[in-house]
Amino acid sequence: MTTSTPKRLWKNEYFQTAITIVVVLVLVFGFWFGSQVILNSQYPALAVASGSMCVPYGQRCNGWTHPFEHTLHVGDLIIVQGVNPTDINAAPKPAGDIVVYRPMDGDTLIVHRAIEKVVDNNGNVSFVIQGDANSGPDNGGRPIPSSRLIGKVILRIPWVGHLALFMRNSSGLLIIVALIVILVIVEFVVPSFTKSKQRPVPKESVENTEAAT
Repeated sequence: MTTSTPKRLWKNEYFQTAITIVVVLVLVFGFWFGSQVILNSQYPALAVASGSMCVPYGQRCNGWTHPFEHTLHVGDLIIVQGVNPTDINAAPKPAGDIVVYRPMDGDTLIVHRAIEKVVDNNGNVSFVIQGDANSGPDNGGRPIPSSRLIGKVILRIPWVGHLALFMRNSSGLLIIVALIVILVIVEFVVPSFTKSKQRPVPKESVENTEAAT
């Protein structure tokens, strides 16, 4: 391989596009796994999918009408940090920490407020948890063991989570796939077709044609 080969390869549009895609993927996955390490959480960022934490104040509880209230709305992006259960502040709304946990009967993550901390004789910590908009505590009022906790919410970003919720929808996934296909066509197929039509005639062929005439 000559020294000019790497230069030609680097100037190739397909190679540049492939490198760009690889860099973007590395940044995205690096940010995700880095966030897991920094925040000590398996799920450092989540989208709120229900309105069980939002108490309407005479308006729809959708995050668009009063997005900066001290609560959670559908479509919020929440940042979750893993913490020691003893550091979680459990108190009635709005003072208690909002936590993410797995229910006793499933794996679906739930985001509600810790309203009471329970410590048994062996020092095991558990929490009574309730959604702000719910009439009663989760799990029938029985405490949730701290082993089921994922972490507590340390930051709420309004609206951004709608994109993640949209992608979870089947129609949303189809639209994302369609956009990727269109991007590939525009980036690869169209330029190749255009270049093949505009390919210049070699100079030698032109000279041979003129000589024949």
